[in-house]
Amino acid sequence: MWASSFSQKGGNAMDESGSEAIDAKIASLGDWRGEQLTRLRRLIREADPDVVEEVKWRKAANPLGVPTWSHAGIICTGENYKDKVKLTFARGASLPDPSGLFNSSLDGGTRRAIDIREGEMIDEAAFKALVKAAIAENLTRKA
Repeated sequence: MWASSFSQKGGNAMDESGSEAIDAKIASLGDWRGEQLTRLRRLIREADPDVVEEVKWRKAANPLGVPTWSHAGIICTGENYKDKVKLTFARGASLPDPSGLFNSSLDGGTRRAIDIREGEMIDEAAFKALVKAAIAENLTRKA
């Protein structure tokens, strides 16, 4: 039961369950982390109007799961912690990051993450470029 996931494709052919599940996750936060996750979600959707939204990895300790954005594979996940919002890019180690957004999980062989703490802002253009690079990497691996 906890392993269930909901998905939603961007654009006009939408199944609202993925989007609604992320809405519920954000609403449950009720603080700056929800606001930050909402902002990041908007940027992801602007970078890729066809993004698929899902909630994955539901379990007893985290019944609302982890917001996940995909296009030809996972782009990134959005996790919340007491002191930060963490965006983990599934193939981040393979992505160019000229603006230095990645600031966490830097020693991993595959993933990279961006930790955003209360009051911190992210470079929107650089973040969108990173999302687009992640999609391009996913599409390359699918070819």
